Parts: sequence; structure tokens; C-alpha cells
Amino acid sequence: MKFGFMLPSRGLLTRPDNLSAIAKHGEELGYSFIMFPDHIVIPRDVSSQYPYSESGVFPGTDNSETMEQLTTLAFLAGQTTSIRLVTSVMVVPHRSPVVTAKVLSTIDVLSQGRLTVGVGTGWLEEEFRALETQPFAERGAITDEYIQVFKELWTSDNPYFDGKYCRFSEIDFLPKPVQKPHPPIWVGGEGRRAIRRAARFGDGWQPLGNNSRFPTASAEDLAVGLRRLDAELKKVGRSAVSLEITSRMLGYELKKNGEASGSRQAAFSGSADQIASEAHRFQELGVDNLVPSFHGVAGLADSLEAMLGDMEDFANYVMPKI
Repeated sequence: MKFGFMLPSRGLLTRPDNLSAIAKHGEELGYSFIMFPDHIVIPRDVSSQYPYSESGVFPGTDNSETMEQLTTLAFLAGQTTSIRLVTSVMVVPHRSPVVTAKVLSTIDVLSQGRLTVGVGTGWLEEEFRALETQPFAERGAITDEYIQVFKELWTSDNPYFDGKYCRFSEIDFLPKPVQKPHPPIWVGGEGRRAIRRAARFGDGWQPLGNNSRFPTASAEDLAVGLRRLDAELKKVGRSAVSLEITSRMLGYELKKNGEASGSRQAAFSGSADQIASEAHRFQELGVDNLVPSFHGVAGLADSLEAMLGDMEDFANYVMPKI
């Protein structure tokens, strides 16, 4: 099993020296990948229903500062040498598909083949309007088409596409990505359409976990999602082993020095042994990658040292037991 973590995208820890230190230290500690989220603007008035909280209220308006995803990963490609760089997730309809394919290909070349493209449709309609994207209501179909555009540009010597949202022909697209046939595509989302998209177009599936309609935070709930994924894979003639599964360790909290108790607040809360035991349950379901939720990402760490400490504790106490 491999482990990665989400980088902070706002606040003190997004200063270039801090981001660089976090990424480099993660590499030194043996993490396999780092992830970075995607918002371009934060609308001041949000009425869209946030799918990842029970209230439906988006917490991001408290701090509207957010670093651009692809630029940040390009920067970190130059700061690291081996750790993989994951868009988690890139909101596909936010950007022109041809330009996006070029940026992603360039990051893969500059990083010498370390890019993983996590994709999603997005949920924040007000942000779509500000960016003057294709229609929000059609974002699922747009995402499906843009993924096909990416693959055509990345793999074809004579790229051609004639779709509803994108058309091109008689162009050269170089350089191609280092990874062949292309960087892995991990499809984010927990709903039926997202699972269908993963089966049709994905090299991996990465549910966030705390979608109130389609929860996957517990092993039991994730097993339901994996059965749905397997059914969709069979429809398109693929097997479950053809997809890499990445799951978040929501509520992760390591209790050291004998602090373990029976009253655990979350599955991944407790002693190193308790957390490892839960991780083994996910591993038995076929999960390939786990992503602990460190405090710094949620804005709960007020210093670089606190974020690095979380990373070190997981690497030193939990990872060796899994």
C-alpha cells in the first residue's frame, strides 16, 4: 500500500518556502504522492449545495485565498525528484481542454513522468459563472468529452476531435507526456455518474468519503461503492484490478503514549495499532492508496512545524504497521 497527503492550498503554509519544505519532507519520509485541490476564485455569496458536509454549507468562504492548482504543481515539480504530483481533483470544465492538456503534458515532462491527473466535474455553480465556462448543467458531459480530448492529444500523432464542446484537426501537439500511453487519470466523486466515468475513462477511482448521499468513509460504505464500480466495469469489459483505488483517511488522529481508548470518534482515530487495523480492512477491499487528513490542510495547524510533525508521526508510527 502507498500513502500520500493533501497539501494546504491557502494560508501561511502556502508560502513558497513552506510548500517546498512540506513537499520535500514528504519525499524524504517515504510518501508516494502529494495532492493539491482546485479552486480558481471563491465567490463571496455561495448558494450551491456543498456535497461534502451534512449542512451543505461550503466552509471555504471563510478564507478565499487559494493557490492555482496546476501552477503550484509545476512549481513543486522543480522542488522534488521522486514524489508523484496529483491533481485532486482538477475541475475539468474550468479550463480550455486543449490548453489544459498542454499544461498537464508539460508538467509531466518537467517532472520526468510524475504526474497523476485527478479529475472531477465540480459543484460550485457560482465559480463556473465567474469563469464563463461551458454550461454548469452540462458539466458531466463536458468532463467526459474533455477527458477524451486529453487522451487524443496525448497519444495521437495526428490529433483529431469533433465533439460537441471541442473540435480540432491538422495540428501538432508536442511534447507528448513522458508516461505512456498518458499520465494516469484518477476519477473523483462518489455518485453513480462519477463511478460510471471511472469505469469508462479512468485508471483509478478516488472518492473523497464524506459525501452525505454516497458516503465511503467507512470500510462498509466503501465496499458498497466498490461493488457499484465493479458492476460498471463489467459493463465496459474491464476488471476491478484495472483501476487503482485511493481512499481518504477521514478523521485521522493519531493518539500516542497510550492514549488509545474504546471511544474513538472516527475509524482512523486512535493508536497506531488501531489505525493500522482499520487500514488493513481497506486494503482487503482492494484499496491501493491511503491519504491521511493532516491538520495543516484543514487550517488547524498554525505552523510549518505542526504540519511536518503530523507527517512525521504518520510515517514513523503508522506506515510501518501497514
